[in-house]
Amino acid sequence: MRVLFVCTGNTCRSPMAEALLRHHGQDVFEVKSAGVYAAHGSDASAHAKEALSEKGISIEHQASQLQEEQLLWADIVLTMTEGHKQTILHYFPEIKEKVSTLFEAASGTRGDISDPFGGSLRTYQQTRDELENLILNFIKKHSNR
Repeated sequence: MRVLFVCTGNTCRSPMAEALLRHHGQDVFEVKSAGVYAAHGSDASAHAKEALSEKGISIEHQASQLQEEQLLWADIVLTMTEGHKQTILHYFPEIKEKVSTLFEAASGTRGDISDPFGGSLRTYQQTRDELENLILNFIKKHSNR
């Protein structure tokens, strides 16, 4: 299954989600990430990298502005917020069936992942933990498809 994570700038939440799914999902998932307003080529934030390294997960990342070909590549597009989902659907309504928030796909509930951008390392650790729990649930629900 090909999974595309989408957030705003593609330097915090979606790169962390990508790294976590790559780590926990092993060979079951192909995974990429992008941002609806990303500055192409930017590195993942230092706190995002540090929060992941505490779990033994390394990340090499260059931010990517969301493009139509990424959406077409993906079997499922997982957004960090309802706002990201609505932005994608505004421009690409034809892919409605494969776009959902991470909360919807992992737990069947509504919810947004708060943006840790500019926050402390502790804020990034909390975001990492929230993402990791949702991704582990997502793997349980989707790895047998």
